[in-house]
Amino acid sequence: MLKYFLGSDNMKIGSLNIRGHAALAPMAGVADRAMRELCMQYGAAYSITEMVSSKGLTMQDKKSKELLLISNSERPTGAQIFGDDPQIMAEAAKKAEEFCKPDFIDINMGCPAPKISGNGGGSALLKDPELAGKIIKKVKDAVSVPLSVKIRIGWDESSLNAVTMAKICEENGADAITVHGRTKQQMYAPPVNIGMIAEVKKNVKIPVIGNGDIVDGASAKKMLDETGCDFLMVGRAALGAPWIFSQINAYLETGEILPEPTVEEKMQIMLTHIEKLCEYKGDYIGMREARKHASWYIKGMRGAASMRQEIGKLENMSELRALSQKVIECANIA
Repeated sequence: MLKYFLGSDNMKIGSLNIRGHAALAPMAGVADRAMRELCMQYGAAYSITEMVSSKGLTMQDKKSKELLLISNSERPTGAQIFGDDPQIMAEAAKKAEEFCKPDFIDINMGCPAPKISGNGGGSALLKDPELAGKIIKKVKDAVSVPLSVKIRIGWDESSLNAVTMAKICEENGADAITVHGRTKQQMYAPPVNIGMIAEVKKNVKIPVIGNGDIVDGASAKKMLDETGCDFLMVGRAALGAPWIFSQINAYLETGEILPEPTVEEKMQIMLTHIEKLCEYKGDYIGMREARKHASWYIKGMRGAASMRQEIGKLENMSELRALSQKVIECANIA
């Protein structure tokens, strides 16, 4: 039977008390309201919205505002914005605070996607620490809630400047910093440079959140032990596995290795997740986005490979329920 393990109070971002050990990363196109709520239910300490364009937000773009919708059941939640203009970023942060009343604001200075970094935002700011500092200060002065910043360890291996960036974050008012232990050029390729995260922790007083290849309790403990970081952030390992947060909390607090949910439990969680997705986005969009989530939920299960084509054609919850039953039946074949 699936166990919940929520964890205890462990960190502060400014005045905000954080309970638990690991947060859900702000993954674009994935970590929407439905997923954030589910991960919080299974022990995530906090979550952050998908990244929102500062320019879109200041221009009252409908889609940008929709990305910032936050429900009470997913709190504490931060609103993440990206951009490269200090004044526009400040205005966007203020609008985000007024619109969705986030528990904190998060600035994206780590996204490696070409469409973001190629336009001066995200990880492109790693190449311009001075501009990054101006953005942080402007945003900090514009809002009343705490401020965090998410970075990578550098643009490439020849420019590992995470320590410099972290000091700039702290000097300009950031209340916490998340460090993904890869460069922009690495994207998501191994390895994660734990040593650079440790160097950041040694050089700043604000909380440091370690991010990168945390996939279970043991890897979570390794990140904490080898970096001295204050907290953790989990991204891709939560795809199709929101219960990972309970597993991490249990391992770090008691040493217990919680078992994986049964196939039946996983399918029920999947159905709950996608029902909520359809409730928030409508059946048409919800079911199309459900296809990638369903693939993640059944990954590694017996018969999963042969069901991918079926998943790619899902149109409604009835078809999804039939698929989940098929997955269960395949798993129970002796």
